[in-house]
Amino acid sequence: MALQIGQPAPGFTLFDTNKKEVSLSDFKGQNVLLLFFPLAFTSTCTAELCSVRDNIRMYEGFTAQVIGISVDSLYTLAKYKQEENLNFPLLSDFNKETSQAYGAIYEQFGFGMRGVSKRAAFVIDEDGLIQYEEVLENAGLQPNFKAITETLTRLKV
Repeated sequence: MALQIGQPAPGFTLFDTNKKEVSLSDFKGQNVLLLFFPLAFTSTCTAELCSVRDNIRMYEGFTAQVIGISVDSLYTLAKYKQEENLNFPLLSDFNKETSQAYGAIYEQFGFGMRGVSKRAAFVIDEDGLIQYEEVLENAGLQPNFKAITETLTRLKV
């Protein structure tokens, strides 16, 4: 079942690339842009996340914390973050629970893989409510960053 605008965002606690637990509740009082992505080191994911990296000041201007989530291990994500010089947290949803809670998981993916995060974007406001949701079936597409920016503009205090 898809998450709805105005609904509380599902809470989570996942490990980041520094082996520290990060919870959605850690960001209460600020906007959050959650970006689920299928796999580190793939072309579309790298293009998407590097674009966010290059525009991080804009997101900071919206008082929005960007967080990337995939089912890759935290070790893989640490290497990916380092190689691509990503300037926002990457969290490992290795057990797939958060991707499932957000309706952002492929049962079947390429090469016989199961349980890979779908490309998805969620804007969560400072009260923990979903203000934007987009779950893409086609992993080759990127989220609608224009609509994300419009949502963050509307939420800016």
